[in-house]
Amino acid sequence: MSQKIIPYLWFDKEAVAAAEFYTSIFPDSKTTFISQIKDTPTGDCDVVSFELMNYEFQAISAGPQFTPNPSISFIVNFDPKYDANARKRIDEIWVKLSEGGKVLMPLNTYPFSERYGWIQDKYGFSWQLIYTDPEGEDRPRIIPSFIFVTDTCDKAEEATEFYLSVFENTQRGAISRYPIGSEPNKEGSIMFTDFKLEDQWFAAMDGSTRMHDFKFNEAISLMISCKDQEEIDYYQDKLSAVPEAEQFGWVKDKYGVSWQILPQSWTDC
Repeated sequence: MSQKIIPYLWFDKEAVAAAEFYTSIFPDSKTTFISQIKDTPTGDCDVVSFELMNYEFQAISAGPQFTPNPSISFIVNFDPKYDANARKRIDEIWVKLSEGGKVLMPLNTYPFSERYGWIQDKYGFSWQLIYTDPEGEDRPRIIPSFIFVTDTCDKAEEATEFYLSVFENTQRGAISRYPIGSEPNKEGSIMFTDFKLEDQWFAAMDGSTRMHDFKFNEAISLMISCKDQEEIDYYQDKLSAVPEAEQFGWVKDKYGVSWQILPQSWTDC
């Protein structure tokens, strides 16, 4: 497995169908593994591993306990430097993700990109499609992105500094702050930052409590593939802040983000 950290999506019953849907939409995508966990408290659970634009995901159908929201979304970069049809591809994928979905920011021109939109798909998972500046620094095609709102509002800088201290092979990338007059966003809070954990890019931003009412939950967790028990113990110690959330490798950190800390043998598919 090439990724140390893998997004893990929780569905009620639709994990396999969703993987088929996503891999039919995005280029360079495929389902890599399907299995079933028998006799869990919620019944038999489908588990599926898939790649979107060569980025690894896992998903499970495990019941209706958790509902996805935009607290963690996925930025999808379309760089004309590498794809001559990047702009057209954004429009095509936007149309497909829009079916049964909800527009969070319309596909339009913005100061940071000539083509950008934020969409919540029919399963409730969120995607930020962006036409990338070919003169900018290279970034991977898919980047998980956190938005800190409600009880974690204005915590993006603190949280990302914490994650940079926990993981290895880290780097702070871009950072921009809300200027004066950005109400309801707080002046000086994080408008956008990206950062590397274990050589993988992530992004974060602060949002306004007056504009959003969601928070991090277990519908999207981040699965850490660990080489031995020492590494498992390390991440458990560093990340677990809610003891009652600990179960079968799951922990919740002090910002509410869920992680699964698992042996590599469990995560390899």
